[in-house]
Amino acid sequence: MVIGDIEKMVTVGLIWGATNALMRRGALISDQQLQNKQSSTKNPILKTLIDWFNLILVWQYSVPFIINLSASATFFAILSHTPISLAVPVTNATTFAATAVFGMLLGEETRVGLTLFGINLEF
Repeated sequence: MVIGDIEKMVTVGLIWGATNALMRRGALISDQQLQNKQSSTKNPILKTLIDWFNLILVWQYSVPFIINLSASATFFAILSHTPISLAVPVTNATTFAATAVFGMLLGEETRVGLTLFGINLEF
């Protein structure tokens, strides 16, 4: 294992956690925009594709999504020389905690007690 891998794993987890919360906010914005539009499409597959395309056009979703994907590429690079039994738990625990914290910072309703309990179970 290379020196600094733990720091990289924690950083990836923090980025994933922050972008998860931001993507959720972007998805909510996209949902509000879709509710204001009337869809004339009856085909469920075409409707799904149009909805997905509209989601990608919302910058509040697409920018965090691109950052999230960049962190995923970094994670796979870390996996090339770090045991998966270390990388996955560290990154997932950090992601869980960061998603909860960033969600609270963004004003999402959160059951703080249950969230803290879950974070403690992870660590």
